Amino acid sequence: MTNLTDQLKRSKPAMDPKQSNPVALALFIIIVFIGFQASRMTGQFENGATATWMLLSFIPALYVLFALKIASPWEKAVTLRMGKFVRLAGPGAFWIVPVVETVPIWIDQRVMVTSFSAEKTLTKDTVPINVDAVLFWVVWDAQKAALEVENYRNAIAWSAQTALRDIIGKMVLADILVGREMIDTELQKVIDQRTTPWGVSVQSVEIRDIVIPSALEDAMSRQAQAERERQARVILGDAERQIAESFRAAADVYGTNMTALHLRAMNMLFEGLKERGAMVIVPSSAVETMGLGGLSGLTSLARSVGGAGAAQH
Repeated sequence: MTNLTDQLKRSKPAMDPKQSNPVALALFIIIVFIGFQASRMTGQFENGATATWMLLSFIPALYVLFALKIASPWEKAVTLRMGKFVRLAGPGAFWIVPVVETVPIWIDQRVMVTSFSAEKTLTKDTVPINVDAVLFWVVWDAQKAALEVENYRNAIAWSAQTALRDIIGKMVLADILVGREMIDTELQKVIDQRTTPWGVSVQSVEIRDIVIPSALEDAMSRQAQAERERQARVILGDAERQIAESFRAAADVYGTNMTALHLRAMNMLFEGLKERGAMVIVPSSAVETMGLGGLSGLTSLARSVGGAGAAQH
């Protein structure tokens, strides 16, 4: 709340009167200069007479200085006549009647940006959080913005902050963290309903940041890590189950087809003896079941014969 208050104090006031424009000041100087030259050409200064032309030039010069106003392309000027609303003037140059008419308010009709926040706001599950957001809005009716509310900029900022606090108080922390788009839409709807009578339309609301307490952040991190470990164990167990089912299916095939079993045994023996000096240890039960005894004897005989032949050479 302090940040929003400081921001509103530093922001440009919405209803300050605009200063005299340089065009009117330049015309004032030119008209006075023309009167001065006319008085000098008629010899009024030399004869010691009153500079009539110069004095007469002050009347239109002052009228131009106070009556000529210029509004920028994005501005609307609220014109009052004796305290009563008359018209919206601008953009461009326009004239008023000095003293009788005044332009106390200049309305900027560009898209404006207002940042607001909700600090230490309790969620529905009593968790204090800080939320920063940005509001994009535009004045579509300058007359309502000037006459229906004292200061529409401050009113919009405070209305946005209270709406954000209300929405946070109705939601749990988990929904707030994963539902930013939903919060943006709801905020836009609520704020727009409040500002429409003021002639202001809310274009969009965007949540910039959500800050939770550090202790809760650590607890949520540990919870997420535990959840990931649980998922990893579940995946590993499922993989082991699939491998066991594959082995069971292979055992069913080998149990009914001895040829396939012998071919698999020969393949296992070949894989074990590919490297020179490799040693294969086979359980005795496997030797009897798969007929590896005969195969091992043949392999040893082949290796012995090969070694003797190499020695003779």
